[in-house]
Amino acid sequence: MGKIGLFFGSFNPIHVGHMIIANYMATQTELKEVWLIVSPQNPLKPKRTLARDHDRLHLVQLAIGDNPNLRASDIEFGLPKPSYTIDTLAFIHEKYPDKKFALIMGGDNLATLHKWKNYEQILEQYEIYVYSRPAYEVGELKNHPHVKMHEDVPLMEISSTYIRQCLKSDKSVQYLLPDAVYHYLNSSNLYRNL
Repeated sequence: MGKIGLFFGSFNPIHVGHMIIANYMATQTELKEVWLIVSPQNPLKPKRTLARDHDRLHLVQLAIGDNPNLRASDIEFGLPKPSYTIDTLAFIHEKYPDKKFALIMGGDNLATLHKWKNYEQILEQYEIYVYSRPAYEVGELKNHPHVKMHEDVPLMEISSTYIRQCLKSDKSVQYLLPDAVYHYLNSSNLYRNL
């Protein structure tokens, strides 16, 4: 049985850049599938610009559509906030004891992994699939035996912040979002009033 990649994010909103990374990891590595885990509150990010948890989860589900390799997860919604990766991993391991998991993260996150709660334990128990982002140093941990660098992931310089700003000022975000997400946001007030 293959490993499942866990791709954590605020996905505020999810965009084509996220989807390209998730699909690459699910189809061009030894990962069997990728779960996109919608984080209710990142301890390192301000909460004020965050859309409601279930709205962001719904957008991830729309983005995934019927792709059998990807799955949206609200597993962190019921956990204490702020959610720390180590606690979520322990919970997931308990809930799915027969499955093997790996983490997916950007090189910028790998560079700051040493600031995460119990990061040594994460490194020891899980493989980490890293997509490198050219503008960021990945740091020393890239040489760790559990870190798998993926230099050829096609990356797009799109940020959720930019998309939120466009939506707020009524500018088009077509082609930056998966079609289903674009059509949903086009017909709703989500992000226009944040």
